[in-house]
Amino acid sequence: MDAKSPAKPPESRANLRPSREEAEAAVRTLIAWAGDDPTREGLIDTPKRVAKAFGEFYKGYHEDAAETLDRVFDEAGGYDDIILVRDIPFFSHCEHHMVPFIGKAHIAYYPKGGVVGLSKLARVVDIFARRLQMQERLTNQIAEAIDTGLDPRGVAVMLEAEHHCVSMRGAHKSGVSTITTSFTGIFHKDPAERARFLSLVQHR
Repeated sequence: MDAKSPAKPPESRANLRPSREEAEAAVRTLIAWAGDDPTREGLIDTPKRVAKAFGEFYKGYHEDAAETLDRVFDEAGGYDDIILVRDIPFFSHCEHHMVPFIGKAHIAYYPKGGVVGLSKLARVVDIFARRLQMQERLTNQIAEAIDTGLDPRGVAVMLEAEHHCVSMRGAHKSGVSTITTSFTGIFHKDPAERARFLSLVQHR
């Protein structure tokens, strides 16, 4: 797992975490800065709703991918070929503007003695996506967590996402996709295996 992005906040960071009341006060400040009145009827409960929503958006900071991958099934009938889970939907928030980016993840691995429940791979994506992120880092974190947790012969990860910081602000260009990849083991060493992964992802 990426040492720079621990699954759970260090004790020092936890101690510095603002209270719920402080978070709600910050939202009221932002509403006023935007030019509206945080005390008007339609906005009076918005700070509470935003704080609750942030708890859902960023719950990945309090979850551990290693725990999600700690149960491996050894009885896979000797299966040792590629396993691919395609089109895993995810959303995250860019760390530069705190604006969503939304897309799909494609994950493959070659087992080496055991397999993991397929839903666990989707769960790993969710754990790392529900943090302030860069897509490049998110891609690597998913690959590294699976590589560490399963010790497979190789992991391949591709993310395709549309960044709303491009479509809603700045360039104002909608429909622009960003693709990132991360490969370990046999996928990193063998161009043919990378090509096989990409072909399977693109096959519809």
